[in-house]
Amino acid sequence: MDAEAPSMMQVEVAFALPSRQRIIQLSLPEGTTAREAVQQADLPHHFPEVAPATFDEAPLGIFGKPLRDPQQHAMRDGDRVEVYRPLQLDPKAARIARAAAKRD
Repeated sequence: MDAEAPSMMQVEVAFALPSRQRIIQLSLPEGTTAREAVQQADLPHHFPEVAPATFDEAPLGIFGKPLRDPQQHAMRDGDRVEVYRPLQLDPKAARIARAAAKRD
């Protein structure tokens, strides 16, 4: 084995729509950032109905914990990076709508 070859790690990239989800397993060099892992997953290919820019700008998290700076967060072996979609409805507005529906 070449001493100069980077060590590889196994990571997953997850994205979901209301109707389906996809978890993509990748083998990437150690030091790969969360944002780079998402780019390597080629999510626009798997979700053509979603604008490609969505994946470039979306907030990311590791196992449900949001990342403050995904461009700098180095992934670790076994990590699962999650791509978060924007909220469809503001939570406060949703509560108000549910309360109004119960009153009627």
